[in-house]
Amino acid sequence: LIAGPIVHHYEMLPQFEKLADRPRLANLVAGMTIFFAGLFKKVILADGVSGYADSVFDAVAAGTMVSALEAWIGSFAFGFQIYFDFSGYSDMAIGLALMFGIRLPLNFASPYKAANIIDFWRRWHMTLSRFLREHLYFPLGGNRGGRTRQMRNMMIVMLLGGLWHGAGWGFVLWGGLHGTYLALNHGWRHWGGLKMPPVAARGLTMVAVIFAWVPFRAETWPETQALWLAMLGGGSQAAPVIADQGVAVLLLAAMLAFVWTLPNTQDWSGFAVTDGLPRWALWRKTTPWATFNAGLALAALAVMVGRPETQAFLYFQF
Repeated sequence: LIAGPIVHHYEMLPQFEKLADRPRLANLVAGMTIFFAGLFKKVILADGVSGYADSVFDAVAAGTMVSALEAWIGSFAFGFQIYFDFSGYSDMAIGLALMFGIRLPLNFASPYKAANIIDFWRRWHMTLSRFLREHLYFPLGGNRGGRTRQMRNMMIVMLLGGLWHGAGWGFVLWGGLHGTYLALNHGWRHWGGLKMPPVAARGLTMVAVIFAWVPFRAETWPETQALWLAMLGGGSQAAPVIADQGVAVLLLAAMLAFVWTLPNTQDWSGFAVTDGLPRWALWRKTTPWATFNAGLALAALAVMVGRPETQAFLYFQF
């Protein structure tokens, strides 16, 4: 709960005042549904690709050169790892709270479906975006005072947003990249840039986001340089770092299809519909849905029991 969505007192205190009400079975069932969906995301999906990310980034940290394919595999693997990790335990926090009748705000809305960086930041860690907007961007003047001041304010906010994750140059660089992306996106809109086909726009946004995850994950500037150089075709290797590269590519392609086509937890659970689904696809208190949710829970618990060591939540370090 302490690392889930960032909440305001005005949306929580009124709910706390009503906690004298008896717990409701409907809240418990719905909360468990969202909780186990989040646990599945974390244990099966996030931890399932973490090995590819660790292999590539650890090899580069040790001074090993990697190929362009391996650099992209590692970067995409980390992009999926951090998304399913953080969105997974945001779901777990939302589900835990809902068990007690408390509704936490939505924190993710399928960010990798975004067609541009502006849309990405409306979908990724939404409560942090809200916090930065209300407590930094607006006090700095927001978009008042002209285009130049707006761009300046966005860059300041994103740089400080990077520092919020930790006092490291990599976080600052990550924030600066996203500040630059946002400035370019707003400028493109303002000066009437041509609209891209939806698939191309989504793909370009995804690549930009993955490229920016490199300094967020790498521990030093030379590591970031080496990975970026490899991603741009300048890498080389004596021996493969990832033995099953074909399997890795297929797995990451499946995850890309997963995040691009399937509804997120809040959509199908009905907690906060964002994309809109037909009624038959919405969660209900029925035996088929209970069986589906039990399957998610058992799969996650089986992996947890069989795993020799626990993998911590990524965002607990920030």
